[in-house]
Amino acid sequence: MVTIVDVARAAGVAPSTVSYVISGKRRISPTTRRRVEQCIRDLGYHPNAGARALASSRTNVLALAVPLRTDLNLSVIMQFVSSVVTSAREHDLDLLLLTKDDGPAELRRVASSAIADALIVMDVESSDGRIPMLSALDRPAVLIGLPEQHSGLSCVDLDFVAAGSTCVHHLADLGHRDIALIGPSPEVYRRGTSFAGRFRLGFDSAADERRVRATAHPCGHSYDAAMACLDQVFAGDRHVTGLVVHNEAVLPDVLTGLAARGLRVPDDISVVAVCPDNMTEDGAIPLTSVAIPAPEVGDLAVRMTIRQLAGPPQPEVHLLPPRLTVRRSSTAAPAVAATHR
Repeated sequence: MVTIVDVARAAGVAPSTVSYVISGKRRISPTTRRRVEQCIRDLGYHPNAGARALASSRTNVLALAVPLRTDLNLSVIMQFVSSVVTSAREHDLDLLLLTKDDGPAELRRVASSAIADALIVMDVESSDGRIPMLSALDRPAVLIGLPEQHSGLSCVDLDFVAAGSTCVHHLADLGHRDIALIGPSPEVYRRGTSFAGRFRLGFDSAADERRVRATAHPCGHSYDAAMACLDQVFAGDRHVTGLVVHNEAVLPDVLTGLAARGLRVPDDISVVAVCPDNMTEDGAIPLTSVAIPAPEVGDLAVRMTIRQLAGPPQPEVHLLPPRLTVRRSSTAAPAVAATHR
């Protein structure tokens, strides 16, 4: 392993000079600085976290709190984690991943140990018990999510209220008058998870505005749960012609269940999914979708954190507008289509 002594020997300077070049604690002549920096690049030297902390009172580590609960879709969660990791690396920052479901205690432990400069927090609830702790810590924090009381906090997320509204307006514009939402698991709603509640708010409000008959059905992450959910959707005299699926974990099962009921997409029923773009081409038909912008959200969360570290911290909230991409799974409602034949 290359050490600071190796760099100093190659550059013809004292190890302390290399340390000053890295930390910026003392003024070094431009010629010496360039020579030391070139030797650092040539030798591939990377100062360890402890040395950086001693030199600058910084660890160059961000902590990402993402409690891995059983009702979360891990594949989608990991897209957010990957985007934060990628963006942190581009800014020469390391990432500490916190996966325990310990609430405020986990954040307190990290802050008191000074092993991370700042916190990025995921799976945010509308009334999140971690918020008071974040407000009391002497560490910058950015939330991927939007609690109800977010004054003084920095938050970034998809605008889920607008996303729910966008799905309804798209189907209503196509003439659908009876639609249904297959949402996240019941536990996600019981916890008051922010994104689920905000999407439902936008869905319900737009349905009222467009005078569309609409129902919502929480759905667990299993094939049996998806089939039971579809039974509810089509119960009684319902003639649902538009379906919004805000549950990536059961999206393939829902499409299989529709086919098993003899319903063709989009001839008999239009489907709009809320999911990452890479999931829209997995089935037999490309899905109209509102994208979950994990790469954009993760990158913005890191850049907001860096701005907080540069100080003085200024709270900022960024809600990314929904991006609807129309593909082959949505078309005019059957009755509307028949009148134009």
